[in-house]
Amino acid sequence: MAFHRRKSTIWLTAAAAAMALVAGGAAVVAISSSDGAALADGADKSQFVDITKVKPNVKKPKAENDATTGTFTVDCGRNENGHFNPDNFIAQPGVRNGAEHLHDYVGNLSTDADSNNKSLQAAGTTCKNGDKSAYFWPVVRINDGADEGGEAGEQAPPKKDDKAQQDKDKADKAAARLDCPDVASALPEDVPDKAQAEIGRELENIEKVTAEAEKKLEQTKAQDVNNAVVGPVKDKRAAILDRMMLAISRQNKQAPDLNPLAACKVKDQNNAGVDNGDENSDNAQAEGLEDKKNQNNPEENANNELEGNEGEIQRPEVVDLQFRGSPTGKVVAMPKFLRVLYGDAKVTANGNKNAKDSWTCTGFEDKVLINKYPICPQGSKVKRIHDFPSCWDGKNIDSANHRDHIVFPDQNGKCKQGFKAVPQLRISLTYNIPRNIQQEGKYAVDSFPEEEHNPFSDHDDFANVMSQQIMNRLVNCVNTGKKCRE
Repeated sequence: MAFHRRKSTIWLTAAAAAMALVAGGAAVVAISSSDGAALADGADKSQFVDITKVKPNVKKPKAENDATTGTFTVDCGRNENGHFNPDNFIAQPGVRNGAEHLHDYVGNLSTDADSNNKSLQAAGTTCKNGDKSAYFWPVVRINDGADEGGEAGEQAPPKKDDKAQQDKDKADKAAARLDCPDVASALPEDVPDKAQAEIGRELENIEKVTAEAEKKLEQTKAQDVNNAVVGPVKDKRAAILDRMMLAISRQNKQAPDLNPLAACKVKDQNNAGVDNGDENSDNAQAEGLEDKKNQNNPEENANNELEGNEGEIQRPEVVDLQFRGSPTGKVVAMPKFLRVLYGDAKVTANGNKNAKDSWTCTGFEDKVLINKYPICPQGSKVKRIHDFPSCWDGKNIDSANHRDHIVFPDQNGKCKQGFKAVPQLRISLTYNIPRNIQQEGKYAVDSFPEEEHNPFSDHDDFANVMSQQIMNRLVNCVNTGKKCRE
């Protein structure tokens, strides 16, 4: 989608200041904005490295005899619809421009600062199989100071100014009140193949009756909730769960007791949302919880530029979303609405504890992952690889710091005591960045201003909004060694 790119005021001011200082014989150390804050108009060239000069450093856990080797790949496109915003509903719910850098989205179409379980469930998706999960990461830009009329960048999506649409969006953002136990994550790791089709149908029925009950709850007086909603949905869910247990036992396998999953409860309206960790500890290791000074989105322009994050957005040439197994055994389903983070957007402030080496080049994936921007040889392309944590505590879909409920396995691929292996999400992003741009250090990832485009601050976010039947198919593919693509 082509358009003539507008040179930003900040870039013009920076360029003019630099020319003036050079002309006067002074060294340019930093360029400041009108409020005195240093601007990060590009990454430090010392952050770029020739990938061919980096020693192999990727270590894979040795697969045990019962390792799960299947994969499940979801096609959700490459953000062709231009879904961008500087929000993060996981780390900073309700805060506009909370990330201070732009995120690239695929999957769920509604994702913004106000997203919650209900709005995510109600939204559409770019995923071909209907997966409504939200997958998002900071954009990569090229900032070469191009004049107007340069190469085409990414255009902002049209603003929604229709009142009816705004009212609908507001209603969708109201948090869900009915809290029902997840069923897919309670199923055994080895559901018999002959029972899979029936289990899938009943998982679909579970979602249907639960959604109907949530809708009815919105129209029911408080004094009638137990009789009109809670009791009937428990009975319907119990009948479905009975059929699921019977489907498993028919195949001469001991069925788990699913009866405790029938009952749902109604959340307090004053505290109806998911605990997204507003009191985030450990210096907000995800996006970083600020003092909420940025309550409103900055003024948008045609290229979605933000202060300190300027230039032409690079759409990935390839977006690969793949779920993988465990080297130590079978995996269980992720619960619906599970939040998972990769990396640390504030590595300078928080240290290296949660930061990850994410960068490589095509053809070097199994040998090198680095925390610098790669300069790739001719014929090779810049690539980001994000392997998410995959050991779940078996109870929570989120935690105060958004990390304690799902962690990484140890160096042997084993989950610590009390945690269960779930499918590991790997997001791989490949970019067609001209080699001269790489060599000149003119591409960088969006970041918080204080990170100054540090490649080690690369990060990624995922919220699982797959239907339970899709998740069941995923687990079955992974645990039976199949290579599934949807």
